[in-house]
Amino acid sequence: MSDVPLAEISFEDRMATVDFDVAEKPHIVVDSDVCRSCTTRDCVTACPADLFVPTSDGGILFNYEQCFECGTCYMVCDNEGAISWSYPEGGHGVVLRYS
Repeated sequence: MSDVPLAEISFEDRMATVDFDVAEKPHIVVDSDVCRSCTTRDCVTACPADLFVPTSDGGILFNYEQCFECGTCYMVCDNEGAISWSYPEGGHGVVLRYS
């Protein structure tokens, strides 16, 4: 798989290369009330793990358990206070596997 360009690797195959040591406390918190005023939804399209889902009421549902900790969501979000981001506590988080 290492010789295949990233664009040609399926999402499922990419997700299969990592494990997650999930902390009890979320390292990313999304304020759905702030998200309702967003017109771009950049976090939804930018997240490489596909963890942001728009809700029918205009908010965002976020699942931190399979987060790559890349910070992309925090970087692309331009609504102040919508995303609070930090590294997971106590060594929890993404664990890369090598085949």
